[in-house]
Amino acid sequence: MATDKSSGKNSRKPTRKTADKTEPKTAGSDFGLGPPLKTPKTMKTRQIDPHKKPFTPEVMDRTVIAIPLLNMFEAEAQENMRDPNREPDLYKVIIDVNLEYYDGRSEARDCVQSLVKQIVSQYNIDPQKQGVNIEKSRLSQQYLFATLSAGVIQELVNRDKMPDRQALDNIGTSETATQAHKPAIYRIWPDFAINPLILKTISTVKANAAHNSFSALGDEVVWAVLDSGIDAQHPHFFKHRNLEIANPIRHLDFTVLSGAGEPLVDVFKHGTHVAGIIAGEMTQKDGEITTESRYRDETGEIKTITKKEKLISGMAPRCKLVSMKVLDDNGQGEASNLIAALEAIQEINGDGRRIRIHGVNMSVGYDFEPEWFACGQSPLCVEVNRLVKSGVVVVVAAGNTGYGYVQDAFKGAVTAGLGLTINDPGNAELAITVGSTHRDSPHVYGVSYFSSKGPTGDGRAKPDLVAPGEKIISCASGGRLVKEDNGAATAANGEAKAADSIATAPKSGKYIEDSGTSMAAPHVSGVVAAFLSVRREFIGQPEKIKEIFLSTATDLKRDPYFQGHGLVDLMRAIQSV
Repeated sequence: MATDKSSGKNSRKPTRKTADKTEPKTAGSDFGLGPPLKTPKTMKTRQIDPHKKPFTPEVMDRTVIAIPLLNMFEAEAQENMRDPNREPDLYKVIIDVNLEYYDGRSEARDCVQSLVKQIVSQYNIDPQKQGVNIEKSRLSQQYLFATLSAGVIQELVNRDKMPDRQALDNIGTSETATQAHKPAIYRIWPDFAINPLILKTISTVKANAAHNSFSALGDEVVWAVLDSGIDAQHPHFFKHRNLEIANPIRHLDFTVLSGAGEPLVDVFKHGTHVAGIIAGEMTQKDGEITTESRYRDETGEIKTITKKEKLISGMAPRCKLVSMKVLDDNGQGEASNLIAALEAIQEINGDGRRIRIHGVNMSVGYDFEPEWFACGQSPLCVEVNRLVKSGVVVVVAAGNTGYGYVQDAFKGAVTAGLGLTINDPGNAELAITVGSTHRDSPHVYGVSYFSSKGPTGDGRAKPDLVAPGEKIISCASGGRLVKEDNGAATAANGEAKAADSIATAPKSGKYIEDSGTSMAAPHVSGVVAAFLSVRREFIGQPEKIKEIFLSTATDLKRDPYFQGHGLVDLMRAIQSV
């Protein structure tokens, strides 16, 4: 181990061998974006070709740079051939550090950060354009989140392969020299863009019966909503003060690089709709309740129906909600936002020592390709499983990719229900993955055509359950509200701004319909929260909870790869224990 002479303390800075000479400028470095892109030779760009063989052995090859990222590099290389002067693309990536690095995970992270800095400095790259996202990376122990060009990524991997001179110098007699050759990087993944997987339903899952019979209202249960934020101005969350939480639990915004962010602002309007299904309540006594739903007239034109209602309630009306904002104002985000949020929950819960946040709802995700990585083993799925093992229930939407085009030898392209379409993180083994069914007639209409179908890419049964996800009425936020007579959309609550205090509720509440497995998942989250409020002995036992709900679900007599174990049933779950 090297010694810092000035302080007398041991210094363990990474010392991977680097090139002695400054490399010549290249087309890539002319743009200040680093070394040139090396075209991958073993992988071909994925083409949509119905006659293409569905499997080729090379997709199974071990690779530090994940296959979907290599495919992106190949596509960029093709573009560069057409336009040699184009500016190199920048990629948001997740760097998974090697747990077998000779000096441990923390030193592996330091080594990778040092290598990135070396490359950025050597090629005169603007550090504002490329580098490790320090703020977000601090939220994770296993991953570094970065924005890099293909050339920099390839250079990073090549330098990481070089033997560590310091490690070779410090190898003890009981160690083998091969440890010094262990790279600091295990794999580099694309930081996949995540997307939202967009009231009679309370009786469909028998939540109203459980409210009346068992007072299963979600008292003293806390649920995190990983989405686009929650509108703190909506009166739905005032009656039971759902958004008022105490330290160390806190609302967090993972879409900003610095500062507090705005977790209680929902410009995109998805998270507020999801949260309102889980918890909250509004009655006529609290103010005027207006709902907006849509239909098509005889000409096909979309019309709006506005109604006044007496009561709208979430599945667990008294459950506390924690807003963890992972989608920005445009509904865009990355998988790293979700990973950072999951690790923040681990921290709040003391890594399972004290469960303060009991459950998580994720109505967001991204499409999964089986050839990208072992199904259910992506960084996001791994973190979901870790959180479940620490005692937290994780409920995720299956996805809305269960219907599309397939190639028929005689008919050409035809629409059909598609299997193996479960989205990540729905592929996580320990998550409760939820598909969609009709809001009040699930036995008649079965599973929604858009709901993603199983099995998983490695043959496991998914989804786990189904819940109402079609034309679901819940909270509207920001500008997604009732239209004026002139047809212009207006904001019912004014500009979306975080409330300094939520002590005074607005006089009226606006609700709107939406569809998707995004709406199905919070039904299950709310139902589980209600269950835990009256069966508290199961807090911290998410795998047992999953077993209870799967065993008590109502069979809709549909294919298990469509319906999972069936429709979630709160009454039966409570009565079963």
